[in-house]
Amino acid sequence: MKRLLILSGKGGTGKTTVAGAFIRLSGAEAYADCDVDAPNLHLTMGWDVEPDRAYHYGLDKAVIDSGKCIGCGLCMEKCRFGAIVRKAGGYAVDPLSCEGCAVCELVCPNKAVRMEPAVAGDLMLYADGRRAFSTARLRMGSGTSGKLVTEVKKRMDGAAPDAPLAIIDGSPGIGCPVIASLSGVDLALIVAEPSVSGISDMGRIVETAGKSGVPVAVCVNKHDTNPGNTAKIEDYCKERGLPFVGRIPFDPAAVVATNDGMTVVDVDCPAGTAVREVYRGTLGVLSGAGGSAGYRGKIVEIE
Repeated sequence: MKRLLILSGKGGTGKTTVAGAFIRLSGAEAYADCDVDAPNLHLTMGWDVEPDRAYHYGLDKAVIDSGKCIGCGLCMEKCRFGAIVRKAGGYAVDPLSCEGCAVCELVCPNKAVRMEPAVAGDLMLYADGRRAFSTARLRMGSGTSGKLVTEVKKRMDGAAPDAPLAIIDGSPGIGCPVIASLSGVDLALIVAEPSVSGISDMGRIVETAGKSGVPVAVCVNKHDTNPGNTAKIEDYCKERGLPFVGRIPFDPAAVVATNDGMTVVDVDCPAGTAVREVYRGTLGVLSGAGGSAGYRGKIVEIE
């Protein structure tokens, strides 16, 4: 299986738009949304089956047994995160503030505090016997997004182990979910934005991928909004020997398609045509990427 990861240094570059189009063009049998803080790939993928759901557990959280609590207040006094509050008849833990340090459990003289596994995210796996789509949503206040991303990828691999190509929609930025997404992939396609922040953040993600040993290719979305910065991105790629696989124009039809639950290649528009060329260029790079035997790829004709 070849694994193609689609990334961006910042949010709003069109990463998920490109990912959805690639999934449609390739007829991918395995794909995942690893942007677990704000997943939205499912909005254009058209699944009408109920997913297999599972909980993802993060750090333990403190729980106070009101029947054992003697109201001494030591737990609240020693908690450095303000997670323990006074309530009628004793104390309670605010799970959104609890960091799982277990100091309250240690200092409680009557062993009224215990640490319990806490649900940090919700995993969803869509499968129909031929295709598999793995995604997840991190719960508010949870901080184990990297581990959740790893679980998303494991569930995708387990549901479609023989798929020749897996397409993964990553997270923006360079944080834990991105680092976890980079693990085990053959190529990362960076969707860049021709803005000052877009160029800076693209450089950071190129560096991050390089430290992970993952080859990268670059495309520019909404290239015509700033031709000068687009040229700077192309020059950046030339200077560093990075494959530049194409430009995608700003196109209001892309927004209309997304709002209608379709990908940009489901409609006849300039952006869709450009994405097809970017896809062809990316396949060319992927076929020569390291790892398993080269993926020769295909383009599924969209009716």
